[in-house]
Amino acid sequence: MRRFLALVSSIIFVDAMLYTALTPLVPGYVEEFDLSKTGAGLLVAAFGAGALFGGIPGGLAAARFGPKSAVVWGLILLGVASLAFAIADGVVALGIARFVQGVSSTVTWAGALSWVAGVAPKEKRGEMIGFAFGMAIAGAILGPMFGGVAETVGIGTSLTTLAVVAFAFAGLALLGRSAPGERVTADGLKRALRDVRFLGGLWLNTLPALLFGILVVLAPLALDGAGWSTLGIAAVFFAAGLIEVVINPLLGRTTDRLGRLLPIRFALAGSIAVAIVLAASSEPFLIAILIGAAGISFGSLYTPGMALTSHRAEAAGLAQGLGFGIMNTAWAVGALIGPSLGGALAESQGDPAPYLLGACLCALTLVATYGISTRRMSPREA
Repeated sequence: MRRFLALVSSIIFVDAMLYTALTPLVPGYVEEFDLSKTGAGLLVAAFGAGALFGGIPGGLAAARFGPKSAVVWGLILLGVASLAFAIADGVVALGIARFVQGVSSTVTWAGALSWVAGVAPKEKRGEMIGFAFGMAIAGAILGPMFGGVAETVGIGTSLTTLAVVAFAFAGLALLGRSAPGERVTADGLKRALRDVRFLGGLWLNTLPALLFGILVVLAPLALDGAGWSTLGIAAVFFAAGLIEVVINPLLGRTTDRLGRLLPIRFALAGSIAVAIVLAASSEPFLIAILIGAAGISFGSLYTPGMALTSHRAEAAGLAQGLGFGIMNTAWAVGALIGPSLGGALAESQGDPAPYLLGACLCALTLVATYGISTRRMSPREA
């Protein structure tokens, strides 16, 4: 079990690292291609657009052909997209490569998470998902450092190396334990989509993706405007996420034992506070500190949301692969809207506007959690 979890977690680690590697490179692309904040947001959002396109097909592939097959083909596609990004010589080519990276990511994640859910004992599913997601956070925080180093040693060389790593992990995944495909039924899908808690789990993946999408466009530009280097910006995002690697397995264990509502409410309250202070901040060192606080508060919504999605999919008779594919689509909506709308709002109304919008969405979500009845529910179902 440990070797299996290490393999799946490493795969998610590499995928997440590629997603965030663009963060410290945004100011350079803005200067090289004369992009506005809206243009920068659209470049970042291309990943989310690809994930939106690939979410449901990736989930269906994981359910129909088995999670291992989905992981292998997702990694192969990731390697191809990385090579395309390495040789891209214009903003359109970069956007297309980024789009394909998003497609590959949803296929890989649907396969990896349904693989974990199918192998893990039910009473430890949240903890194992939390551990895997903790490794994703580790990849996400190393991604900006990778991006910073890539600019120094050469983006083409760095992304080609990453492509080789993706192909190597595809080979390792082929050697992993097999997992059968799942039966996909229309009734299971209908029951899941009528389940308010399943829908809540989906929203808890959309919301932090939207918040992070705003953050990764505006915060690097604010620090760059204050004279910070690419490596300095990368270091901030690296430091910001270190604690999340520890927090997410603990969050998963907490949701297994005490339910999901309490950690969700704490994360939402923290996210409201962080977003409001970000809206009011212009001092670069304070923004750097708030990036760390945002990583903790925004990121703490993911693991309970993933665990909730998995458990409610099982209760509804929905294939885990398709459930996680739908969850990836929900994440992609946030990853697409956050940077594109955030960049456009910041350009037209100023940087505080998108942060305040995020705070309002968190507040509405927090209020909604108090409308969920927990009577006749076990702690794990809450």
